[in-house]
Amino acid sequence: MPLVLASSSPRRRDLLARLGVVPDRIAAPAIDEAQRPRELPRAYALRLAIEKAEAVDRAADEIVLAGDTTIALGRRILPPADSADVQRALLEKLSGRRHHCLSAVCVIAPDGQARTRLSDTIVAFKPLSTQEIDAYSECGEGLGRAGGYAIQGRAEAFVRFLSGSHSGVIGLPLFETRALLRAAGLPLG
Repeated sequence: MPLVLASSSPRRRDLLARLGVVPDRIAAPAIDEAQRPRELPRAYALRLAIEKAEAVDRAADEIVLAGDTTIALGRRILPPADSADVQRALLEKLSGRRHHCLSAVCVIAPDGQARTRLSDTIVAFKPLSTQEIDAYSECGEGLGRAGGYAIQGRAEAFVRFLSGSHSGVIGLPLFETRALLRAAGLPLG
């Protein structure tokens, strides 16, 4: 069965490769990612994963895989860092605190059934100095990323505690993804 990855993220492709899976097709969905009024982080991440999967055209025999990674500080959803100033503000908020990295996955099987899973990983950053925040912002690594950081890069040195899925923080929780793909009929070892 052909697999469609509803994401242009190279990180998601790399993570799928760890499962021995190469998408047959990549389609970047165009959806409105604005948070709805009073929408909580878990519901937000799941909604976006579902909407991304449903936004992609799918042939009758194809499986569609989509995901969303959301960083939450309490009930507040932190945006992706679209500038160095936003990134600095995000890192200041995360400094010395625990936050949740919610990584939602949606798989649509050839029969049209959509299945979802949500990985909730707790990440705690060490207290960050102004110099550490400035140096990380200057390297540009976390720009465009949820919460303003990339755990698979330099920001991993900021993590003093992690409970959950490391791959989920990168962008695709492999345990949950593997289970969903198998349930959709994709043969995996």
